Amino acid sequence: MLISQFKNDAGGVSVAVRNGTEAMVVNGVSSTLELAQRAIKDATGIVQCLRNHSLGPAIDIEALLSEGRMLLPISHPDPAHMHLTGTGLTHLGSASTRDSMHAANKADQSTLTDSMKMFNMGLENGKPEPGKAGVQPEWFYKGNGVFAVAPGQPLVSPSFADDGGEEPEIAGIYLVGDDGTPFRVGFALSNEFSDHVMERVNYLYLAHSKLRPASFGPEILVGPLPEDIQGTSAIRRNGEIVWQKPFLSGEANMSHTIANLEHHHFKYDLFRQPGDIHVHMFGTATLSFADKIAVQDGDVFEISAPQFGVPLRNPLAVTPASSGTATVKAL
Repeated sequence: MLISQFKNDAGGVSVAVRNGTEAMVVNGVSSTLELAQRAIKDATGIVQCLRNHSLGPAIDIEALLSEGRMLLPISHPDPAHMHLTGTGLTHLGSASTRDSMHAANKADQSTLTDSMKMFNMGLENGKPEPGKAGVQPEWFYKGNGVFAVAPGQPLVSPSFADDGGEEPEIAGIYLVGDDGTPFRVGFALSNEFSDHVMERVNYLYLAHSKLRPASFGPEILVGPLPEDIQGTSAIRRNGEIVWQKPFLSGEANMSHTIANLEHHHFKYDLFRQPGDIHVHMFGTATLSFADKIAVQDGDVFEISAPQFGVPLRNPLAVTPASSGTATVKAL
């Protein structure tokens, strides 16, 4: 089952649900947030909550995308109450990458980079027994809902950026209940847009490189995450594909369990504040930057996987260079 949001003909927000090929309007609900809040309040689960609502007319998601009317599949009226976060070094990658990583395991630990050491920690203890905590992953903050970009809308690379590249990932979508319990709404495709050139200068620039917009959706998959997700990440330039590569996700292709990643995010009281939405991205092993692709203004990032409905597409918009600096005024 897939959930999405779109701008209706009256200019308001409507929710759609798809269980197969056809998406239909959900009557009596004005947002995915409202739907999730009802599911928590009634303790029914979001699937049963959806079944308690009648369905309206069918919609064409691709047509709505072309009209710029698809919205984020969940949003908060106050963007400060949506958190965009993520984890890295969580995926095994391709067979060849995995072989090289396993070979590195045998190397003198003093010669390994911090990244490789952390990756190895995940291999050793990222999949603990249920109910137990494993090793904590690399974690980063991307921003709040101000940086959440709707499907089809531009991912803006700021003037001070060195680069702006895609990261095809699966994101967990969560709503914190009134008692501080995190509830998972579902999972969505995401583009964890980052500045890889800046990060490569020095790994301590990672925090700076991640403070960029991100997009997710267009649809939220309700239910468990498939074990083996096989998707495609592509870049289109003037309508032509200039780079394309498979990406893998799901626990069969990861060094951490989803439960372990969720624990190490929500163990902080800060992230269990009632009413907050969390979009937590689980990492990737596929980057066009690794293949020395230089993106250009107007390129379109396209991320797809069959379980998640229509592809997530966003054009790149590069802000013109500026010689100015951020100015602070004294009061």
